[in-house]
Amino acid sequence: MEMRRIGLIGGMSFEGSAVYYRMLNEAVRERLGGLNSAEVLLHSVNFQEIVDLQKAGRWEDAGRSLARVARGLEAAGADCVMICAVTMHLVADAVGESVGVPMINIIDETAFRLQAAGAKRPLLLATRYTMEHGFYAERMKRHGIDVMVPDPDGRALTHSIIFDGLCAGKVLDTSRKALVALMERAKSDGADAIILGCTEICLLLDPAQLPLPGFDSTGIHVEAAVEFALASTPAGGQH
Repeated sequence: MEMRRIGLIGGMSFEGSAVYYRMLNEAVRERLGGLNSAEVLLHSVNFQEIVDLQKAGRWEDAGRSLARVARGLEAAGADCVMICAVTMHLVADAVGESVGVPMINIIDETAFRLQAAGAKRPLLLATRYTMEHGFYAERMKRHGIDVMVPDPDGRALTHSIIFDGLCAGKVLDTSRKALVALMERAKSDGADAIILGCTEICLLLDPAQLPLPGFDSTGIHVEAAVEFALASTPAGGQH
């Protein structure tokens, strides 16, 4: 069958992008059998340059940078584009508006899955930017979902585990235990689900082994992309 080509904006971090590449190909092979694999175009950026823009609050510049990458993927034949990083969905609208193909948004796709499960008050574990800048919670509210985040100390801990640990390839049991403790606290405060809201967290936590129902953003994003690639009409995503 003819397959749509998936354009990945990756490298943020490459640890997370490697998960995308593996999961996309595994999902297509599972669906189609044999030696079938995904049609993928990957542009992996220099993460340090993006991190420097994040730290300087230069989000518009970061958005322009990723928009250039998206246009390059479209020109190379991508039928959709995906940002392989939750944090950089802060500039998703600018990136999506820069191309003429659908951009599959990880926040929307996660919201659809939460809605289907009846979850309305999930705890978000993600980078400090994702937890504090408001773009994630605001987009979730459009879907009727009220996101919780840890307290300031918990947010700092989670951000450190992601940037200093997982993005550097350090998958530590102490980090896992610390995040599970945050989940237990949120459960007692009324959380009804857990969003693994960073593309590297799935390296550390199994969504099926958490104190509350877990939703792995990366896996959900990948499933939406595979649906798009294998469907005769667009599934999910938006222009």
